[in-house]
Amino acid sequence: MEDFEASLDDNSLADPLPAHPFDIVRRWREEAQGLGLNNPDAMVVSTIGEDGAPRSRTVLCRGFDYERGSLNFYTNRQSEKGRNLSARPEISACFYFDKVARQILVVGSVELTDEADSDAYWAGRPRLSQIAAWASAQSEPVASRAALLDKLRAAAEQFGGMEGGQPVPRPAHWGGYRIVIRRLELWVGAAGRAHDRARWTRQSPDAPWEVMRLQP
Repeated sequence: MEDFEASLDDNSLADPLPAHPFDIVRRWREEAQGLGLNNPDAMVVSTIGEDGAPRSRTVLCRGFDYERGSLNFYTNRQSEKGRNLSARPEISACFYFDKVARQILVVGSVELTDEADSDAYWAGRPRLSQIAAWASAQSEPVASRAALLDKLRAAAEQFGGMEGGQPVPRPAHWGGYRIVIRRLELWVGAAGRAHDRARWTRQSPDAPWEVMRLQP
């Protein structure tokens, strides 16, 4: 029994749990980035659609403020998720690091990042990604794959080509979102479903965290 318990503790959360979760989150993300995963910044974000049903898709986390407890991602604000967030600025996001059986789940409110922040991130995007943001009316129907590629070529010609030409400006409808976290769960997988799971909640960004361990 002692050997079994020792094996479970190798990857478990501290006991007692820390007062706030972000030292653990920072370490987990840094370790995930060192594992050679294809997309350690990938997270599944879920919004609420106009029909009241959830919508989920994968995006990339592009900045985590461990002091404030918030994270950023960037997208077309006229897309389905953009429309969902405009109507109901609430979201959840989930990271899963399969190699080490760890999951980070956050829930919070969403706010737009400022123009300077969106401009700075846009400037670092690959040129083809910038062109695609102009070409694609994200989430809207398209007649065929060929029609989409025609739109990409037309957008590239507008800015002087795929490889070079004039700088591609940021579209007004494209920019960042900031998730201000009010609930965060950490989960660690273990043999025999003896997983370790904990939740931190707060009422506002300035409020203290309440923490509890959860049964898996």
